[in-house]
Amino acid sequence: MGHVVSREELVEIRRTLKAQGQKVVFTNGVFDILHRGHVEYLEKARALGDVLMVGMNTDASVKKIKDNGRPIVQEQDRAHVLAALAAVDYVCLFPEETPYELLSALVPDVLVKGADWALEKVVGKDIVERAGGSVQTIEFLPQRSTTNIIDTIIKRFSK
Repeated sequence: MGHVVSREELVEIRRTLKAQGQKVVFTNGVFDILHRGHVEYLEKARALGDVLMVGMNTDASVKKIKDNGRPIVQEQDRAHVLAALAAVDYVCLFPEETPYELLSALVPDVLVKGADWALEKVVGKDIVERAGGSVQTIEFLPQRSTTNIIDTIIKRFSK
């Protein structure tokens, strides 16, 4: 089971792992209403290295980047559930709209995003590649998204 840690703790953990020669993978997202698509994405990300660190948007930052009353699940609950997944080693909440500041502090070996992101638009790509790391994209499972779940709930229960 993973751990929910502060930015400062995550940076220190990264420093230690780097000294030990561990390959650190980083990804980020909202992870609201966790579903199979999230789980498979995180498993694939974890397979790219030794340790998976996940940056998760705080409730305040989600409100800035999403619409429709998101997030549905509060940040502490989202972080706890995410950290309980076997693939996830560390979860760190970040209040900014993007993880750029967190990535600047961590400089992971591998940065992962969903394949819906064009590589040149991945936030932090410059940081990771400048340090000799790589940026990877992972395909999503079709029809598996928080938005689809919300739409299904509305459709079924708004009668």
